Amino acid sequence: FVLWTRLAPVPLAEDGFGGMPPRPFDVRWQVYADERCRRLVRTGVAVAAPEWGHSVHVELTGLDAGRDYWYRFRLGPYVSPVGRARTAPRRTSYGGPLAMAFVSCSQYEHGYFSAYRGVADEHPDLVLHLGDYQYEYAGSTYTAPGGNVRDHEGPETVTLAGYRQRHAQYKTDPDLRAAHEAAPWLVVWDDHEVDNNWAGLVPERPDRPQPDFPARREAAFRAYYENMPLRRASIPRGVDMRLYRRVRWGRMATFHMLDTRQYRDDQGCGDGYRDCPEAADPARSITGAPQEAWLLDGFRRSRARWDILGQQVFFAQRDNDAGPAKVTSQDAWDGYVASRRRITQGWIDAGVRNPVVLTGDVHAHWAADLKLDYDDPTGPAVGSELVTTSITSGGDGADSDPAAHPFLQINPHLRFYNNQRGYVITRVDRERLTADFKVVPTVREPGVAAYTRATFVVEDRVPGVQQTYLRPLDPTARVSGRMTVEDTVRWETERP
Repeated sequence: FVLWTRLAPVPLAEDGFGGMPPRPFDVRWQVYADERCRRLVRTGVAVAAPEWGHSVHVELTGLDAGRDYWYRFRLGPYVSPVGRARTAPRRTSYGGPLAMAFVSCSQYEHGYFSAYRGVADEHPDLVLHLGDYQYEYAGSTYTAPGGNVRDHEGPETVTLAGYRQRHAQYKTDPDLRAAHEAAPWLVVWDDHEVDNNWAGLVPERPDRPQPDFPARREAAFRAYYENMPLRRASIPRGVDMRLYRRVRWGRMATFHMLDTRQYRDDQGCGDGYRDCPEAADPARSITGAPQEAWLLDGFRRSRARWDILGQQVFFAQRDNDAGPAKVTSQDAWDGYVASRRRITQGWIDAGVRNPVVLTGDVHAHWAADLKLDYDDPTGPAVGSELVTTSITSGGDGADSDPAAHPFLQINPHLRFYNNQRGYVITRVDRERLTADFKVVPTVREPGVAAYTRATFVVEDRVPGVQQTYLRPLDPTARVSGRMTVEDTVRWETERP
């Protein structure tokens, strides 16, 4: 795993240096075999350099497989909080069940990060952050329904100092820090780490005057690396940064972490929901050719029980027109249908045992069966997609009957929808992947507890998602996500 910290006694300093003088500092790191930090197993010194925002990245190797470790940092009289990390099982071993949480979209202004605290309380082995870790807007520019509960510092982020300040402000949140301290993270960006709906070297609004976008992208990439637990392979080089990578969790799972922003063709038909002929152009790609080839090769080489794609935008088709037109989001895989089909065919041809796509971006919980041909509703499922809602983005949202959403009626492969805030916690073992869709009742108040709104399972060698229902003691009672343990007698798994 990677140890990360940053020195910033004045984290919100406008110059982006966090109150640090412009010279390097030697930071001692310590790794322990116990939570009380009594059994020291590894220690060393890392340089926190001003040109990298006084951040520290330590890549550890040679530790025992499949066990917990605890770590902290020291600089003079200052000692960091203690964090927990976990090593993966040996490559030849499944290890025990993997507890993995995945999250997305935390707009600081839209609410309190109680969902991050919920993630920490789950004590996962691993956390995947699928993008929109922070938002670029100036204060009160992006307003949630009901108003924002707190404000961004500084103007819209376009400079290195601005991005550093924004990352630092997010890290002042105690719930976010608790989630970082609870487990190792695998991170990928989406759009708001740079600019809403950016694509390659094209900003959201090319027609709107703004600073040079390549320089803005370079600044955003550098600040992202400085503030995330990333390896040396991801050190940015100018406007380029290698973020897609593969992480193996023993024989249980292989995580293919994707970048669907840096190499994509620009969105078709002016972005948004469109019936767009460009979406079907076989030359268009959301991953770029080298990343696509890398992913398909990973499918062919994989011997994992579960192949999990950690990525940003909706993979399954979401047509919002009940008629003959196909009106879909040009920012998602729907805007790059040939790219999606090549990758789906790739895992079919490779005989991937259990392909599962994890997604963020859309500020709602979804579950879907994946198809090779979405125009044939009778065709078999060939994979599964689980989509996490936002941590806060969009404000509270509201609960509803998933079956009432028109998308589920138009797209029968879509199996679940919920518009509250929260996260997904999964349990991955040899027989099944179980996903609890967690929600919080509000983000307008701090310290609220998360609860399970719905549970889905993916059975080994059975593509597609199956919902697990709670059977009420009273057979006339309506099954709902708010039922308590006292309301239920047993679990029942079935296809809706």
